Amino acid sequence: MRSMTGFGVGDAPLGDGRVTVELRALNHRFLDVRVRLPEELLDQSFFIEQLARESLARGRFDVGVRLEGAALPPPRFSVERARALYRGLALLRDELAPGTDLPVTALTGMPDLVTTPTTADSEVARTALRSAFEAALRRLDEMRRSEGLALTRELTSRLDSARRLRVTISARGGEMLEGYRARLRDRLERLLAESGVQLDAGRLETEIVILADRSDVTEELVRLDSHFDQFARLLTTDGPVGRRLDFLLQEIGRESNTIGAKSQDAPIAHLVVEMKAELERIR
Repeated sequence: MRSMTGFGVGDAPLGDGRVTVELRALNHRFLDVRVRLPEELLDQSFFIEQLARESLARGRFDVGVRLEGAALPPPRFSVERARALYRGLALLRDELAPGTDLPVTALTGMPDLVTTPTTADSEVARTALRSAFEAALRRLDEMRRSEGLALTRELTSRLDSARRLRVTISARGGEMLEGYRARLRDRLERLLAESGVQLDAGRLETEIVILADRSDVTEELVRLDSHFDQFARLLTTDGPVGRRLDFLLQEIGRESNTIGAKSQDAPIAHLVVEMKAELERIR
């Protein structure tokens, strides 16, 4: 079992620098991929998103890419851009402030407008991005598996507690009937002693049988065992199990409520409350 949350980072050489990919995973009902790239690699957005969608399942994943060092060649000064920009500035000067000086050094204040940005070769960039992404994915998966193992241990411990409560409830069922028989006999004997009427043992046993039938929770206990077994198997199943575990928790809660309602016994009611508390901790 793997957690829905995790973080992984990987890098790969690109040019004279490196490209780094960061992966962050969060819980989400569907697959939601969000990609952040530096301006120099914006043309690789679709490539990175496809990598993520091919490798990841349900969840929200933030994919961040950054460049380090001289990963790309530096921007080149463009004479054509500089000429066009200076002509435009001259026209604007003639319109707004005729006769004023317009030094060539004015172009140095707008370096982004007089340089030609460079981009990495597409195939080279994709090779580096794929390598960095796969390294980040491996580390993300390691973290998710590690956290999933911790969750499995905790859920198994809570499940064992619920199983023990189920055993105690089953044992208490027999004691409950014996206690009810003793209390009912004592009460009837005290009431009938005043009138001198003899206690009808057959009638007493009939009442006990009726109570036993109404308060019998064998069916619910059997279903609880089945739900517990399915829950335990899912904890060792590869693949998404969260929704199925949640469904089983609902069913276990429903059986627990029925047991509490049918038993009408204070100790069993307390045990049911403890079981529901364990279920809530699991949830």
